[in-house]
Amino acid sequence: MLALHVQIQVKPDAIDAFKSATRANAEATRREPGVLRFDVGQQTDDPTKFMLYEVYRSPEAHAAHRETAHYAAWRVAVDSLMAVPRVGTRYTVVE
Repeated sequence: MLALHVQIQVKPDAIDAFKSATRANAEATRREPGVLRFDVGQQTDDPTKFMLYEVYRSPEAHAAHRETAHYAAWRVAVDSLMAVPRVGTRYTVVE
C-alpha cells in the first residue's frame, strides 16, 4: 500500500473555491477501485492550510488516479488558488 500526505496552503480569498473543487475530487476519487482512503482536512488554527491523506492499494493505483478526468479538473481548478506549491510525502504502509 502507498499512503500520501499532501500539505496545501491556499490564498485567503480562495478557501471556499478550494474546498468546493477538492470536495468534488475527493468524492470521485473515493470511488476508484485502487483507493482505500482519501481524506481532506482543514487546519483548525489556520483555515488557509489543508491536508490530503490518501491511501492506495499500490503505486499503480496512484498512477491511475493521476490519469483520471476528475484529478485533471481538480488540478486546473486549484492551481491558481494555492499560495505556495503543494508538498506531498509518500509513505509505505507498514501496519
